[in-house]
Amino acid sequence: MGNKLSSSVSSSEHRPLRVKQVTDKPVLVPHVTFNHRDGPRLSRSRSSHETLCEKHVYHLPCQPPPPPPPSSPRLPLAYTPLSLTCSQSSDDRLARAYLAFLKSFPEYQGTWVLDSLRRTDFARLDRSGETYVDYMGGAQHPESLVHAHSQFLSESVLGNTHSVSNSSTLSSICAHDARDAVLSFFRAPPGYTVIFTANATGALKLVGESYPFKRGSSYVLCADSHNSVHGIREFASRRGAEVHYIPSTPTGGFILSAAKDILQQQHSRDSAPSLFALTGQSNISNTKNPLEILAHASALGYHTVLDAAALAPTSTISLTDTPVDAMAVSFYKMFGYPTGVGVLVVKESFLELLERPWFAGGNVDVVQVPGTIVTRSASLHERFEDGTINYLSLSAVTDGLRFLSVYLPFLPLRLSCLMHLLTSSLMHMRHDTTGTPVVKILSKLPSKRLKYIGEQSDSGSTVSLIFLWPSGDTIPNSFVEHVAVSHNISLRTGCMCNPGGAAALLGIEDQMALLYPGVTLKDFERVVGRELGVVRISLGLATTFHDVWRVIDFASKFANHQIRQKLWDVWNDVPVGQAV
Repeated sequence: MGNKLSSSVSSSEHRPLRVKQVTDKPVLVPHVTFNHRDGPRLSRSRSSHETLCEKHVYHLPCQPPPPPPPSSPRLPLAYTPLSLTCSQSSDDRLARAYLAFLKSFPEYQGTWVLDSLRRTDFARLDRSGETYVDYMGGAQHPESLVHAHSQFLSESVLGNTHSVSNSSTLSSICAHDARDAVLSFFRAPPGYTVIFTANATGALKLVGESYPFKRGSSYVLCADSHNSVHGIREFASRRGAEVHYIPSTPTGGFILSAAKDILQQQHSRDSAPSLFALTGQSNISNTKNPLEILAHASALGYHTVLDAAALAPTSTISLTDTPVDAMAVSFYKMFGYPTGVGVLVVKESFLELLERPWFAGGNVDVVQVPGTIVTRSASLHERFEDGTINYLSLSAVTDGLRFLSVYLPFLPLRLSCLMHLLTSSLMHMRHDTTGTPVVKILSKLPSKRLKYIGEQSDSGSTVSLIFLWPSGDTIPNSFVEHVAVSHNISLRTGCMCNPGGAAALLGIEDQMALLYPGVTLKDFERVVGRELGVVRISLGLATTFHDVWRVIDFASKFANHQIRQKLWDVWNDVPVGQAV
């Protein structure tokens, strides 16, 4: 989703961050330097990379530095430990909660660089008073990325890449740099290329519509997958292929041995091409699926595609270690900006097998009119990019990937601490009248507590749950969402475009099997007897202890009978169809 005029990231330039453990010494967080490549007639423009990629040194001490003496003027600091801001808060309860959290999770202090980031690039969250916990739906954009991109656009003349003018050449350089940045970020070995799409959904559709399914082919996928993965079955079925599902466990994901058995049983024995689609991380069940199954499927003769839309924002992905045939991502889920750009990172050898069902401007060399002769573009990636790519936004992609690469090593440790706090607090919450649970967490709980920067978690940072009445019945999600909106909590309710995962978590797979053509969601809800879906809380790059604390405080409203009743009365007074 982004490329840049003067930044070039070679796919061979893999420079892993060397992050020291928490010490009293400064930790250098380097940015990759950029090589400026000016065309012969291009005027020198200041790249947004130059704005973003200056070196910064963050001090990560073992203990918070003492506050300045009373006589010293208080200056704005790029780094201020969160405990200081807590101690200045008028809410003593929050301050005590934070100190207790640090006592239980001292490793959280090693991620204070992200608190500094929150106060700079994401300060609008605190200014607005909004608690954003829908990172699985979309990441929040860093303000520096938007400002740098805006500055680059204001100083540059960009044109359609399907030309050789100065403005077109500049756009082409941006596109080239963005492709290189993507390959570098995902550590792709030689033989991979990048196709720009509108999003991960568009990337998956590109595979589905072009894959050479035929009779005897198999399409194998996980029940706990996004609808974009399920949708490929339409292309498979129309070409005579069989579709086989790997069933979900009650908490999402799948049992590895069962998945291997299905792949073994269903792989084609008559050389018909077969495809296996893996969801790297579920957007509803919080399950991270074992990527090693991709190598197993490949050994059986399957082509493999990885839906990494939910995995990429908080996890390190190496295509050198996991050489999947194709991988789909959306950049707005990774770093929030820009929207409308995703990629298919794909082996060139795999692209050679795909058959486009049509052609358009930009992916052909010669078209006979009238007639039937079509010569595709000599460039593989151009054959799969229909029309004009989003060249104005591509400069932000390279910047965004560089931005995320600096902070990604700190993220799993921070989210591990916050997820353990959130899930533990919610599970122990009880109704004041009956002592029964307030919520039921349906998604996979984190089983591994991270201790060090650079470790990878065995699950995501998403909690899918339902709220319960004191009787144990489910509180309508629409009521929960109404209360969340009134308390400035941005979360999400529903089935998250993942019907298989939702059915497994809610225990309604038998009812799902009884659906009939033309059934609507309302019909389905009448059969089940309640609103369908879950309440989803998902954490991300800009999440802090304060956010999690506010979510816990929000959930506690449902534990108090008097508060809950007042909220219920207000909700029932809202006219039908009126936004709340």
